[in-house]
Amino acid sequence: MTLKLTLAAATFAAFAFATAAPAHAAADGGSSTVPTCKKGKIWDKKTKKCVKAKKSSGLSDDNLYEAARDLAYNRRYEEAIVVLRLASDQQNPRILNYLGYSNRKLGNVEAGLAYYTAALKADPDYTLVREYMGEAFLELGKVDEAKEQLAEIEKRCGRGCREYAMLDERISDYLNR
Repeated sequence: MTLKLTLAAATFAAFAFATAAPAHAAADGGSSTVPTCKKGKIWDKKTKKCVKAKKSSGLSDDNLYEAARDLAYNRRYEEAIVVLRLASDQQNPRILNYLGYSNRKLGNVEAGLAYYTAALKADPDYTLVREYMGEAFLELGKVDEAKEQLAEIEKRCGRGCREYAMLDERISDYLNR
């Protein structure tokens, strides 16, 4: 009887530990970025815990951006949009980029393109925006526009940069399907 209780207690403790510790989200390239929290909460780098996602949380735009990016990479697009809307600088190209990315992934490709365009207006050299914009154009069947973004990426960072390789592969896949 004591063995059963000990096993049950050990199992409960393991479960409690596993669910209490935040999971680390994968970002570009599979590297760990910030812990992922339950719905409605985001990771606060300063306090190192999950906090409610709200305007009065006092979180910096950088903190909000990182949390939203990780939500988006974990296919939690609606939550990412809510978090991005909390940022004080709604014209920040990184904020606009992930508003575009999240909207596009939800199927709102035209809205995504509008955010990408605004991000490029703020920073024409932001190659990740151009890569995502190229993907959006492919989703709309606009191969020439995707190739234009590929050429813009090449001008800014060459054929060896990650964004060039990613969009080039997406265009090749699109044309060979």
